[in-house]
Amino acid sequence: MTRSRWSDLDRPPLNAVALRRAVVVPGGLWTALDVAESTGSTNADLAARAAEGAAEGAVLVAEEQTAGRGRLDRRWSAPARSGLFFSVLLRPGEPADGAEPVPVHRWGWLPLLAGVAVATALSRAAGIDTALKWPNDLLLSVDGEERKAGGILAERSGDGAVVVGIGVNVSLRAEELPVPTATSLALAGAQGTDRDPLLRAVLRSLADWYGEWRAAGGDPAVSRLQQTYAAGCATLGRQVRAELPGGGELAGTAVGVDGDGRLVIAGPAGEQAVGSADVVHLRAAP
Repeated sequence: MTRSRWSDLDRPPLNAVALRRAVVVPGGLWTALDVAESTGSTNADLAARAAEGAAEGAVLVAEEQTAGRGRLDRRWSAPARSGLFFSVLLRPGEPADGAEPVPVHRWGWLPLLAGVAVATALSRAAGIDTALKWPNDLLLSVDGEERKAGGILAERSGDGAVVVGIGVNVSLRAEELPVPTATSLALAGAQGTDRDPLLRAVLRSLADWYGEWRAAGGDPAVSRLQQTYAAGCATLGRQVRAELPGGGELAGTAVGVDGDGRLVIAGPAGEQAVGSADVVHLRAAP
């Protein structure tokens, strides 16, 4: 027997028509918004649309993802309608609204930009304290401990296109957590878990930050992105261990984020910057 989308009253379906009316507006970044009942991966689906020439600003939301992926190819799964699972199509390599294309070497800031946009939007819309673990894990505090509530995956898709996937646990219950270090907005005491206003807030914040970054030619300092990211990054000032893609590791104190978005770690051999690593926080935040 097929369950109704309204079978769990704590998890009502998204209102696609109202969302589209609210965020797809003349002159705005978002040009299309679709809600899928279930799909393997919104990133994969939107990348296929990008290859077919979809315009910048396409948004694809899924009520359920069956093959979602996070950084380092980790699986991301959650019950249907328990979170925000969506991807957006950006084309920083193309001119837009008088802005020149953003140089490719600055595209590495896009996942960090998305992290700032998500964290600031949820802080305001849900009334909770948020922080970022480098590069773009969303952290919330539960019983005095930092736990992961969301993540971001940015992937290049053809010339001038980037698909940014965002996943946030909204109403996930304690018994549904995939790992003990995970959490959700509800478990962190959010003021509300209605996904419609939360999604609108995140998309508006993302459009604002992306517009500032594009207008600055992708410069993270001029657009205030670098400073804002550093202010909200829980990794900085911590003793960390960076597990590198090749199998090595680097331990020390996370002292900054450089102009390329890399984490700067001060260790026995001096300061080194890492652009891709799985970072473990080794001691509590000061």
